[in-house]
Amino acid sequence: MELFHLTPIIFSFPPKPIISLNPSLAVKVCRRSNRVFSQSGLMSGWVYDEYGELSVLRFDKELSVPHVEDDQVLVKVAAAALNPVDFKRFQGKFKKSDSPPPTVPGYDMAGVVVKVGSEVRQFKEGDEIYGDVSEKALDKPKKFGTLAQYTAVEEKLLAAKPANLDFTQAASLPLAILTAYEGLQRANLSTGKSVLVLGGAGGVGSLVIQVAKHVFGASRVAATSSTGKLELLRTLGADFPIDYTKEKVEEITGEKFDVVYDTVGQCDIALKVVKEGGAVVVLTGAVIPPGFRFVVTSKGESLRMLNTYLENGKIKPVVDPNGVFQFSEVVEAFTYLQQGRAAGKIVISPIM
Repeated sequence: MELFHLTPIIFSFPPKPIISLNPSLAVKVCRRSNRVFSQSGLMSGWVYDEYGELSVLRFDKELSVPHVEDDQVLVKVAAAALNPVDFKRFQGKFKKSDSPPPTVPGYDMAGVVVKVGSEVRQFKEGDEIYGDVSEKALDKPKKFGTLAQYTAVEEKLLAAKPANLDFTQAASLPLAILTAYEGLQRANLSTGKSVLVLGGAGGVGSLVIQVAKHVFGASRVAATSSTGKLELLRTLGADFPIDYTKEKVEEITGEKFDVVYDTVGQCDIALKVVKEGGAVVVLTGAVIPPGFRFVVTSKGESLRMLNTYLENGKIKPVVDPNGVFQFSEVVEAFTYLQQGRAAGKIVISPIM
């Protein structure tokens, strides 16, 4: 038995509709000027000085604007998405490999370039961009994350914001869509194969359905959710929506799958319905030997490739209809995230 762990984890074996955001929620960045911000400038943001629960987060109006290295751009953040790894980080779940506090949390963002380093070639001041600002989520992620007015990001981690998306929609994508894409890639999904997504209505699962169909050419995609989210699965392109509250996946699918992508920690079910020689991608769970671990890598190159599918409408971002929070409501947003009820992503917007 060969087994892969992806944080996402990969195991291999041998013998409600797409949300159209209210236009009033679309973030509009005021371009009063593209002035260069001095390194002595101050900004507002959320920060924590020690590991702990939500109570460690505090709002600070006198944070220093981060220094911009030669290969970086300074971004005026317009919107930032939350991910489960964010609260795991401030809880100290991977403190041994973390950049020590004080820390501005956040990985995903969309915004406008306001300064470029001397080695930057792809972007200029005024460009609208998006990305995951930490190359490895669990290995020395940035001290200056995205829950602040400005963040400094390496050019190689960014892509131009798709022209058809607003900042809120674009910010919802980077870590989730890269996780979906890299997991399916490592699972060797290819044209004509079948996929089951456990937890198809979540931030990652909603993108796995679409990426499997449109990027990898999956012939059949099944996905699970609660009763109220089945229509969302259909809208996303799932051929076989399954209500896990009423049906047992292993009893009703009638076939096994080439790839099972488990976003909700149901590896026991996944192992029952994966084909011999197939693969299971798991977002949570222990590594079972013999296996190897890898961390999803933030790549602007991958985002640029995926932009084609975003701009032609094949892949659409899914933002929870109750999941857009003001910059002052970050604690409330994390509380909502921890409840695990969101359909799609949770976004802080606008950041100003």
